[in-house]
Parts: sequence; structure tokens; C-alpha cells
Amino acid sequence: MSGNQDLLQRSLRSVWHPCTQMKHHERYPLVPIARGEGAWLFDSEGKGYLDAVSSWWVNLFGHNQPVIKEAIKAQLDQLEHVMLAGFTHEPVVALSEQLSALTGLGHAFYGSDGASATEIALKMSFHYWRNIGQPEKTKFISLQNSYHGETLGALSVTDVAIFKDTYAPLILQSAQMPSPDSRLAEAGESAEAYALRCAEALEAYVAEHHATLAAFIIEPLVQGAAGMAMYHPVYLQRAREVCSRYQVHLIADEIAVGFGRTGTLFACEQAGEKVSEIADFICLSKGITGGYLPLSVVLTTDDVYQAFYHDQTVKGFLHSHSYTGNPLACSAALATLQLFAASDVLGQNRETAQTLLSAVEHYDFAMQHVRQRGMITAFEVVTQNPQFARDCYAAALKHGLLLRPIGNTVYWMPPYCLTQSDQQHLVEATRAAVMESM
Repeated sequence: MSGNQDLLQRSLRSVWHPCTQMKHHERYPLVPIARGEGAWLFDSEGKGYLDAVSSWWVNLFGHNQPVIKEAIKAQLDQLEHVMLAGFTHEPVVALSEQLSALTGLGHAFYGSDGASATEIALKMSFHYWRNIGQPEKTKFISLQNSYHGETLGALSVTDVAIFKDTYAPLILQSAQMPSPDSRLAEAGESAEAYALRCAEALEAYVAEHHATLAAFIIEPLVQGAAGMAMYHPVYLQRAREVCSRYQVHLIADEIAVGFGRTGTLFACEQAGEKVSEIADFICLSKGITGGYLPLSVVLTTDDVYQAFYHDQTVKGFLHSHSYTGNPLACSAALATLQLFAASDVLGQNRETAQTLLSAVEHYDFAMQHVRQRGMITAFEVVTQNPQFARDCYAAALKHGLLLRPIGNTVYWMPPYCLTQSDQQHLVEATRAAVMESM
């Protein structure tokens, strides 16, 4: 038995894989990965796969990135972990200071993953209103087709049936606002006009229900699990105005879209000069460590922080994670920010993105809604194959490419280190995989 086959069999016996119907692996085998380099993953027999989805949208600067690796190694020689309750350390302070300067929001509260960040923001907003004497503000709203995580609180504001419906008896119900997804615009209606129409619907709902609303949580500019639904930044501007007018918090879930994915460091910057002009809270994870270690953070305003600053313990934000503010993860995040500061990453990404978009526009199979926001490119394949997503995934692997279509949506969210040959392989292997799966 080869090394790959042995690892595959051991994994099937012992590991329950995430977001997976394990029986499907009878037809679609697991892929055993031994190492990574740049935009590529390699199995134990040396076969390479271009990582077109950044290993679930986390890897920014490539696998085996030396700057991030060295930062983690250096920190490992100093301090691996200390609890953050009653203690502090340089990496968490430095990271919090830098994130505050970049976003305009301070008071960073750390978790371990994106769903944890969503839970923190929801609880913090709810608790804020309670602390200032408005305990009736307990409800949340989100967008139709939104995704904010799969823990129970996060599921309460998620609107993807396959994740949510099974657990409906366990979760709080929330209301969903019309999505400004530009694919839903009427014929002849611009993305901006449709976004404004959705914002009017948002205002009508908030005007009626604001007395009981704590917060509106939103994925800025791109709704990932909705099939990379993209919308005009004017919606964020109008949402901010509505939330301010009716005293409702706005939570920007930039877990997937932060750190350059949409063409700016943070997606909210395309609607305001800084995140703080749009959001009362920002949730960050995934790319924050460049994909190297688990970490998430919620940053918020002075006003929110001060509502918890009190002599009574019960008015404090009594929420914790064992690995909150882990020094190794914070060091990886600091190295990630260093890479952004050291070169014009966003400018280089614009050139790469333009090349990729041009290539997609020249594909010769039936597709719809070709779109791009920064380093996220997507389109819908016109197909009658009900198993298109799985078949395309399997076909792509045969061509040395990791794709994970969402329904009939094919998307790229690759690391920022794509070489010209990487780009060519991405384009050609995607075309081959789609053609074989239609």
C-alpha cells in the first residue's frame, strides 16, 4: 500500500471530517497532503495541487512562507501561551495596537475561529444594551443567504438552509433582510440601484422594529457561502446611516473578506475611509495569521467598551476562550501585517486579478454572472448536472487543482503569491475540470 493510501485509510477510520457526508468518500477519496510550498499543496507521492481556495480562504501569502514561519519560531523560544485573564504579553498588545490603527476600532477581544468571533460580537452587542438600560434590545437581523458560522449563536444569524434547518429547534430566530446580491437585480437595473432598493427595505424593517433590535450583522461586499454574492458598496453606507438613525449596532463580519481579499485591506474601506466609519464591531479571522494558526478577534468602539467598565463584575464581558490571544498566533498575525507593510500587496493583487478576470471572460463554455471583487473571482456554470460541484471538484484534482464549487458557482480565492505559471495552470485546469463536469 502506498503512503497516500495508508494515510487515507487511517484517516477514514479515525477522523470525522468537517462539513462532509463521510459516505461520499466512497466515491470521492480523501486527498492526503504531506507538505505545501507557495500556492501549492503536495501529497506524499509528490503530486501537486494548486490551492485555488487558500485552504478554506485562510492562506494569504502561500504555504511555507518564511517570514511567518520565522516569527512563530522566534516566539516559540520565548512564550508559547499564557492565559489572558489577569496577564498580558507583547504580541497581543502589539497586534491589538496595529489592528486598532488600521480599523479605527480599539479594545480587541480575541477568540480562536470565525464562529467564535461572531458569538463574541452578538453577545457583546446584546450585553451592551442591557448594561445601558435598554434590555429589550435582544434581536438580530442579517442578510438573506448570509453565513456567519455554525455554532448556535452564529447559526441564528446564518441563512443557509443546509447548515441551519436541522438545528432550528436549538437556535434563536432572527429576521433576514433582502440581499443586495447584484445577481438578483432586475433586467436593466444597475448593481448600485438594486443595492439602494435593498437598503430601502432594510430601513423600513428597522424603522418598525428598532426598539427590540440589538444589531445588524453583515458580510461586507461579498457573501461567501451564498456563492460569492457580490454587491455595491453603497449598501454599506446606507446600512450605516440606518443603524445610526435607529440606534442599532452594525457588525461587519470580515472573517472571510478581510486582509486584502476584496481589493482593500478591509472591505468596509470601500464604503468609508476607515472601518470605524461603517462598523461598530468588526469580526476578523481566517487570513489574520496568514493561515498558519487559529485566531480571531472582535474590535469595537470606545462607547461599547465603556458600557462594560464598571465596579460590578456582572457588568463585565464574562466570556473567555482557553487560548485567547495566544502568543504564537499573535506573532503569526503580526508577521502577516508586516508582509502587507513591506510591499504593495494590494497593487500586485490588482494586476493578478485583472489577468484572471480577462482569462475567465475568454472561456468558451456557457456561464453567467462573471464577477470579481479584489482577489475573489466567480461565475456560474450553465449545466444540467445535479452533481456538478462534486464532479468538478474531483475533475480539478485530476488536473492538479483544488477547487470547491458552491452549487454551480465556480470561484477562485487563491493565495496572493501566484506566479505567472500558477495563473496559467489555474485558468487551464479550471477550464478542463468544468468541461469534464458539465
